[in-house]
Amino acid sequence: MRDRFDIAAELRQIARLLTIKGENPFKVQAYGRGASALENLEGDFDALVKAGRLKEITGIGSALAAIINEIYRTGECWMLQQLRQELPPGTVELSQVPGLSLKKIIALHDALQIENVAALKTACQEGLVSNVKGFGAKSQTKLLTDIEKLGSPKDGSLLLHHALEAAQRILQHLRSSPELIEAEIAGALRRCQETVGRICIVAASDQPRAVLDQFLRFAALARSDELDDTRCLARLAGGLQVELVIVQRNDYVAMLHVRTGSQKHIARLEDLARSKAISVFPNVPSPNGGQAGIKSEGEIYQRLGLQYIPPELREDEGEIEAASAGILPRTIMLEDIRGMTHCHTAYSDGRNSIEEMALAAEAMDMAYLTITDHSPNAYYAHGVDIDRLRAQWDEIARVQERVKIKLLKGTESDILQDGSLDYPDHLLEQFDVIIASIHARHKMDSDQMTQRLFFKIWGHPLGRLIQSRPPFACRMEDVLDAIAVSKCAIEVNGEPQRLDLEPRWIRPARERGIKFIVSTDAHSIGGLANLPYGVATARRGWLTRGEVLNTLDAENFARAVHP
Repeated sequence: MRDRFDIAAELRQIARLLTIKGENPFKVQAYGRGASALENLEGDFDALVKAGRLKEITGIGSALAAIINEIYRTGECWMLQQLRQELPPGTVELSQVPGLSLKKIIALHDALQIENVAALKTACQEGLVSNVKGFGAKSQTKLLTDIEKLGSPKDGSLLLHHALEAAQRILQHLRSSPELIEAEIAGALRRCQETVGRICIVAASDQPRAVLDQFLRFAALARSDELDDTRCLARLAGGLQVELVIVQRNDYVAMLHVRTGSQKHIARLEDLARSKAISVFPNVPSPNGGQAGIKSEGEIYQRLGLQYIPPELREDEGEIEAASAGILPRTIMLEDIRGMTHCHTAYSDGRNSIEEMALAAEAMDMAYLTITDHSPNAYYAHGVDIDRLRAQWDEIARVQERVKIKLLKGTESDILQDGSLDYPDHLLEQFDVIIASIHARHKMDSDQMTQRLFFKIWGHPLGRLIQSRPPFACRMEDVLDAIAVSKCAIEVNGEPQRLDLEPRWIRPARERGIKFIVSTDAHSIGGLANLPYGVATARRGWLTRGEVLNTLDAENFARAVHP
């Protein structure tokens, strides 16, 4: 018999192989949801299987129930075996290399028997890949570069939103313990890093053993690696590490601050505390031998003579110097955003109608919503041709009569190879807002790419997909210089796999006086929930309310972004 975590892992393996094969995304998602359902199951899994009641688990249908039952009873899965036979050995590992399609993986296997990334790297270094049909010297060089960028395995690291969902479930579970006083997320997740390799939670309790026992009962916990009287390091079924640290009530704020990090930021503050002969952290002794007794993180910075520094800024990238000088900006807050920007509907590749998107944004107290479906060249996303565009504008007008939220008609227009946009000028002039984005020819050299990037709102600017596609090659400083003297703004895209523009480029952009929008890139009602991730990325780049155009009311926003 196999336990639920083993079975969930096999379901995720099926999902991964189906993705590589290019199967229907909804079918792929069904296996992912089934795996999550098993990992988070709080009931008696064995009893449900034996009683034939697997379909009572939310997310498990008849087909999944049959596969789960088969794996549970036989230890094997015919579907997984079949997929493995259809694909070359090592396909899952090799598919992590950006741009390496299934067709190319098959070609490499047939020609060179390559079955893993290490073998591919060696073949590139020996010049063998350039001789394989479909490859060349440039492809070989790029593959080697992309392999180097992969670095060491991320060992279960998750995108920000997935890690946050898991952490919130753990917190909810912990908070059902009467012995818990308080608990909060710390670490890279609290600093809103784009990927998270470990969830860290700091808790306060006078009975730490009871809280640890509650933690160990969390349904998705696969195993514990380290355990003592006040700390546990464990792993979730997907491989993500979770650390729980429990302290006394008086040490809670200081420990939360230290565990939030970053290490460089905390080290700088510790040096500052020593120079002032004060104690603000655990294990940093004060002159009288006492502990800090801090009531808030704001008090930590106040004692050190600094402005309060939000978690997203704690990276030792100039924030301490700015806080010491009293010039640290008040970064944008979620409540500052007045309008949802970069939203798709069923006219292109979105799931919901214009009215459904409008009502959902209205329910979130937004003042306006931009409808920015894909342009004709985005055939893969059902781009809107001119005839359908006219029909969409008519529907926007009809929906506007039924909703309070202001609807702005726009487009996410492809930037073509020559730098032009995907609609004729007489139509472009009639839009309320234009987001200009690159969706093809990602491999152009830096000169070509730089020449294509200038227009009104630069959408998901560097085109990266976190953990799967690196940013475009372009001379970013030159691009920012050009944008600074043009009628152009830059998007901070809140889609969790994008979070683009990266914070490291936001700061030099704002130094040039460039304006931004913070978007959701929503393709459904659920996608509107991407907004906090966009705001967090903007905060990491030190953006303020005055630098973000969609903090304006509808009238002033429309005036600011009109083509």
